[in-house]
Amino acid sequence: MTAVTSTLPEPALRATGEALQDTLVDLLGLSLIGKQAHWNIVGPRFRSIHLQLDEVVATARSYADTVAERAAALGVAPDGRPETVATRFALQSPKDGWLRDTEVVRLLVEALETAIGRLRTRIDTTEHSDRVTQDLLISLTAELEKQRWMFQAEDWPREG
Repeated sequence: MTAVTSTLPEPALRATGEALQDTLVDLLGLSLIGKQAHWNIVGPRFRSIHLQLDEVVATARSYADTVAERAAALGVAPDGRPETVATRFALQSPKDGWLRDTEVVRLLVEALETAIGRLRTRIDTTEHSDRVTQDLLISLTAELEKQRWMFQAEDWPREG
Protein backbone atom coordinates (compact mmCIF):
# COMPACT_ATOMS: atom_id res chain seq x y z
CA MET A 1 0.00 0.00 0.00
CA THR A 2 1.25 3.45 -0.89
CA ALA A 3 -0.16 6.08 1.42
CA VAL A 4 1.85 8.89 -0.19
CA THR A 5 2.53 9.05 -3.89
CA SER A 6 5.68 10.47 -5.35
CA THR A 7 6.32 13.26 -7.80
CA LEU A 8 9.37 11.32 -9.05
CA PRO A 9 9.31 8.63 -11.73
CA GLU A 10 9.87 5.10 -10.40
CA PRO A 11 13.60 4.67 -11.27
CA ALA A 12 14.44 8.07 -9.77
CA LEU A 13 12.32 7.34 -6.71
CA ARG A 14 14.06 4.03 -6.13
CA ALA A 15 17.56 5.59 -6.33
CA THR A 16 16.58 8.58 -4.22
CA GLY A 17 14.74 6.47 -1.64
CA GLU A 18 17.76 4.21 -1.22
CA ALA A 19 20.08 7.21 -0.80
CA LEU A 20 17.79 8.71 1.83
CA GLN A 21 17.33 5.43 3.71
CA ASP A 22 21.06 4.72 3.82
CA THR A 23 21.70 8.27 5.00
CA LEU A 24 19.07 7.89 7.71
CA VAL A 25 20.77 4.74 9.00
CA ASP A 26 24.18 6.46 9.00
CA LEU A 27 22.81 9.45 10.90
CA LEU A 28 20.98 7.42 13.52
CA GLY A 29 24.08 5.30 14.04
CA LEU A 30 26.31 8.38 14.19
CA SER A 31 24.09 9.84 16.91
CA LEU A 32 24.45 6.60 18.90
CA ILE A 33 28.23 6.61 18.48
CA GLY A 34 28.32 10.21 19.66
CA LYS A 35 26.23 9.52 22.76
CA GLN A 36 28.15 6.35 23.65
CA ALA A 37 31.41 8.29 23.46
CA HIS A 38 29.83 11.25 25.31
CA TRP A 39 28.91 9.03 28.27
CA ASN A 40 32.21 7.15 28.41
CA ILE A 41 34.95 9.64 27.57
CA VAL A 42 37.78 10.14 30.07
CA GLY A 43 40.99 12.13 29.91
CA PRO A 44 42.34 15.64 30.17
CA ARG A 45 40.20 16.94 27.29
CA PHE A 46 37.02 15.40 28.71
CA ARG A 47 34.94 18.57 28.93
CA SER A 48 35.67 20.10 25.54
CA ILE A 49 35.21 16.82 23.66
CA HIS A 50 32.19 15.88 25.80
CA LEU A 51 30.49 19.11 24.69
CA GLN A 52 31.64 18.74 21.09
CA LEU A 53 30.06 15.28 20.96
CA ASP A 54 26.71 16.86 21.79
CA GLU A 55 27.09 19.05 18.70
CA VAL A 56 27.63 15.98 16.50
CA VAL A 57 24.63 14.24 18.06
CA ALA A 58 22.42 17.30 17.59
CA THR A 59 23.48 17.61 13.95
CA ALA A 60 22.93 13.90 13.28
CA ARG A 61 19.51 13.87 14.95
CA SER A 62 18.32 17.05 13.27
CA TYR A 63 19.38 15.90 9.82
CA ALA A 64 18.00 12.39 10.47
CA ASP A 65 14.59 13.97 10.95
CA THR A 66 14.97 16.10 7.82
CA VAL A 67 16.16 13.11 5.76
CA ALA A 68 13.30 10.91 7.02
CA GLU A 69 10.75 13.61 6.28
CA ARG A 70 12.19 14.08 2.78
CA ALA A 71 11.77 10.35 2.16
CA ALA A 72 8.19 10.45 3.46
CA ALA A 73 7.39 13.48 1.29
CA LEU A 74 8.51 11.46 -1.74
CA GLY A 75 6.34 8.47 -0.78
CA VAL A 76 9.14 6.36 0.71
CA ALA A 77 8.44 5.13 4.24
CA PRO A 78 11.59 5.86 6.28
CA ASP A 79 12.85 2.98 8.41
CA GLY A 80 14.62 4.01 11.59
CA ARG A 81 13.78 0.89 13.59
CA PRO A 82 16.57 -0.35 15.86
CA GLU A 83 16.87 -3.65 14.00
CA THR A 84 17.24 -1.81 10.68
CA VAL A 85 19.96 0.42 12.05
CA ALA A 86 21.71 -2.56 13.69
CA THR A 87 21.78 -4.64 10.51
CA ARG A 88 22.58 -1.89 8.00
CA PHE A 89 24.95 0.35 9.98
CA ALA A 90 28.44 0.51 8.44
CA LEU A 91 30.35 3.18 10.40
CA GLN A 92 33.03 2.57 13.02
CA SER A 93 31.69 1.92 16.53
CA PRO A 94 33.32 2.57 19.89
CA LYS A 95 34.65 -0.25 21.99
CA ASP A 96 32.89 -1.20 25.20
CA GLY A 97 33.71 0.70 28.38
CA TRP A 98 35.63 3.88 29.08
CA LEU A 99 37.13 5.70 26.13
CA ARG A 100 40.28 7.76 26.30
CA ASP A 101 39.85 11.26 24.86
CA THR A 102 42.39 10.50 22.12
CA GLU A 103 40.43 7.35 21.17
CA VAL A 104 37.21 9.35 20.93
CA VAL A 105 38.78 11.93 18.64
CA ARG A 106 40.14 9.23 16.32
CA LEU A 107 36.84 7.35 16.37
CA LEU A 108 34.85 10.45 15.43
CA VAL A 109 37.28 11.51 12.71
CA GLU A 110 37.09 8.03 11.17
CA ALA A 111 33.31 7.66 11.53
CA LEU A 112 32.68 11.11 10.10
CA GLU A 113 35.13 10.49 7.26
CA THR A 114 33.32 7.26 6.35
CA ALA A 115 29.91 8.94 6.54
CA ILE A 116 31.14 11.80 4.35
CA GLY A 117 32.53 9.39 1.76
CA ARG A 118 29.22 7.53 1.65
CA LEU A 119 27.35 10.83 1.34
CA ARG A 120 29.50 11.94 -1.59
CA THR A 121 28.52 8.76 -3.45
CA ARG A 122 24.85 9.50 -2.74
CA ILE A 123 25.30 13.10 -3.90
CA ASP A 124 26.50 11.74 -7.23
CA THR A 125 23.56 9.32 -7.42
CA THR A 126 20.93 11.93 -6.62
CA GLU A 127 22.32 14.39 -9.15
CA HIS A 128 20.31 12.49 -11.76
CA SER A 129 17.42 11.20 -9.65
CA ASP A 130 16.44 14.19 -7.48
CA ARG A 131 18.34 17.44 -7.15
CA VAL A 132 16.27 18.53 -4.16
CA THR A 133 17.53 15.50 -2.23
CA GLN A 134 21.01 16.13 -3.61
CA ASP A 135 20.90 19.64 -2.16
CA LEU A 136 19.93 18.23 1.24
CA LEU A 137 22.80 15.73 1.12
CA ILE A 138 25.24 18.47 0.11
CA SER A 139 24.19 20.58 3.12
CA LEU A 140 24.54 17.59 5.41
CA THR A 141 27.99 16.80 4.02
CA ALA A 142 29.13 20.35 4.72
CA GLU A 143 27.96 20.06 8.34
CA LEU A 144 29.68 16.71 8.86
CA GLU A 145 32.88 18.01 7.26
CA LYS A 146 32.81 20.90 9.74
CA GLN A 147 32.48 18.44 12.64
CA ARG A 148 35.28 16.26 11.25
CA TRP A 149 37.55 19.31 10.96
CA MET A 150 36.85 20.25 14.58
CA PHE A 151 37.67 16.76 15.84
CA GLN A 152 40.73 16.48 13.64
CA ALA A 153 41.99 19.82 14.99
CA GLU A 154 41.59 18.42 18.52
CA ASP A 155 44.19 15.78 17.72
CA TRP A 156 46.97 18.01 16.47
CA PRO A 157 49.76 17.23 16.65
CA ARG A 158 48.57 13.64 16.37
CA GLU A 159 49.77 11.43 19.18
CA GLY A 160 51.12 7.94 18.48
